[in-house]
Amino acid sequence: MVRDSGESVGSLRPRSKKTLNDSAHELAALLFGPLARWLQRMNMSANAVTVFGFAFNVFGGIVLAFGKMQLAAVLITIGGLLDGIDGLLARLSGQASSYGAFLDSVLDRWSESVVFLGLLWWYLRADMPVEVILIYVSLASSLLVSYTRARAEGVGAQCKRGLFTRLERVVVLIAGLVLNQVPVVLWILAVFATWTALQRIYFTWKYIKVNHIK
Repeated sequence: MVRDSGESVGSLRPRSKKTLNDSAHELAALLFGPLARWLQRMNMSANAVTVFGFAFNVFGGIVLAFGKMQLAAVLITIGGLLDGIDGLLARLSGQASSYGAFLDSVLDRWSESVVFLGLLWWYLRADMPVEVILIYVSLASSLLVSYTRARAEGVGAQCKRGLFTRLERVVVLIAGLVLNQVPVVLWILAVFATWTALQRIYFTWKYIKVNHIK
């Protein structure tokens, strides 16, 4: 989860400026370093931690389908923390690999999808069509944020930045669940995730134009 972010054309190239995700990595290392080292001593693999994090998000989606917003917030928070610990464990134990990064990215997308599916089920049963549409837009745009990054990297652009990356989306969603303000949060996610996808499209276009890539 803690690995996406952005804001200008320069962000398509390596930058020294610290981002929110950089700060999150540092905080995770400080807070969860002892836990990661304990998991290392227990011979726990980073990929296993990734899968456990995904499982908590699945449970979060299931309880959302029954309208248990606060419980879902707890489960999704645990899933997010595990998603941060897996990378830390991989670096500490020398388990960092291309497949691990791939698995983490894929399960992040599935995690978002299953959480939104739970919300969708709840609002469909509640006959609230506006919220259903917002969930669809939020999910589609969230997936596009990741997809645009992947396609940008295909042409050599390091498109990791943007206004509303996965970290921001998860934090805002959890806040909405805790405060029981999910409709408000859905508006925020729908608008700003869409904006972030458009940002990355623009930044990548600019990168291609400046570098004369065909």
